[in-house]
Amino acid sequence: MRAPLLLCCSVTLALAGCQTDRPNRDYDTSRDFAAYRSWGWQEPALQYRPDDPRVRSDLTEQRLRQAVAEQLDQRGLRPAQSSAPDLKVQAWLIVDNRREQITTSYGGPWGPGWGGPWMGSGWNETRNVDYKVATLQLDLLDGRDGKLVWRASQERILADDHADPAQRAESLRRAVAQLLQQYPPR
Repeated sequence: MRAPLLLCCSVTLALAGCQTDRPNRDYDTSRDFAAYRSWGWQEPALQYRPDDPRVRSDLTEQRLRQAVAEQLDQRGLRPAQSSAPDLKVQAWLIVDNRREQITTSYGGPWGPGWGGPWMGSGWNETRNVDYKVATLQLDLLDGRDGKLVWRASQERILADDHADPAQRAESLRRAVAQLLQQYPPR
């Protein structure tokens, strides 16, 4: 029971990790982003891959919805008062298993010393390192035609941290702010 809980907890924390570059962003250059004034959720609002109960969390979805609402509000987009928003938002949380081979060399030739050159025996050690990577992706779809108009995603290595709910919420707020940093595109 402890392993699933750790995975679920670390999904939200990993989104605020420190080892990733800028988010990957793409958008439709033919769209007039100034025309988008309202937004709503494309249901389901948050998709999980894999659809695993150890990853899926109502608490994570609640925090993500709040973080997205705050960031879109800061960009002048308001929640739609009708069932026809200008933009529909959908988020994806994707967890992948990755493996990396790491080779470490020990020993080997040592340079000339006081008594002339001397050599040490060397050897290599190769080991596999398994880890999980979480990707958070935000899609903005045109409310009229349903086509994707803007996307941002970023991946982070999952860490096994013991964060409290406030830390998890803050991690998601920072991750969403980073994803939406360049919205609307110029």
